[in-house]
Amino acid sequence: MIARRLVVAALAVLVAVVVAGPATGASNAIAVTVDRTAISTSLGHKFSLRSRIANNGATAASGLIAHLNVLSLRPDVYLDPEDWSSHRTRYLPAIPAGGSVTINWKMQAVNAGSIGVFVAVLPRNGEPRPPTTGATVHVSIARRRTLNSGGILPLALGVPALLSALLVVVGV
Repeated sequence: MIARRLVVAALAVLVAVVVAGPATGASNAIAVTVDRTAISTSLGHKFSLRSRIANNGATAASGLIAHLNVLSLRPDVYLDPEDWSSHRTRYLPAIPAGGSVTINWKMQAVNAGSIGVFVAVLPRNGEPRPPTTGATVHVSIARRRTLNSGGILPLALGVPALLSALLVVVGV
């Protein structure tokens, strides 16, 4: 009688695990880290960020996608992530248990201001679970103030100087 109850209880637990899916800790086997949490640059400059996707689980992790997310931390700045990096989605190879993959994300500062960048990793199969994300990298972009905006300075100074020299030579 007791053995029968134990078998029924074991079956009930097994059914509950199969229906509920893996435990919450099992989906946390993937960890995302970044090489820094702050970057300062100027408008128009190129910069990069490295992320490391580690598999802390006991089995290989496969079928994962890493995605670079770029957003404005200020409500008054419109930002198009495609302008910042044309290679924001990476399909990851299988990561062995205890292994990792490092990705170098190349970007260009398109907007001045305060920008947030983070990497999210999610399954390719579209499984409805929250993505694993790394820390937000705060990117501060200074406006680039230049006297020679767009290379116009030689033209702006050269044309009047040339006209003045021409007037002197002609004798007007």
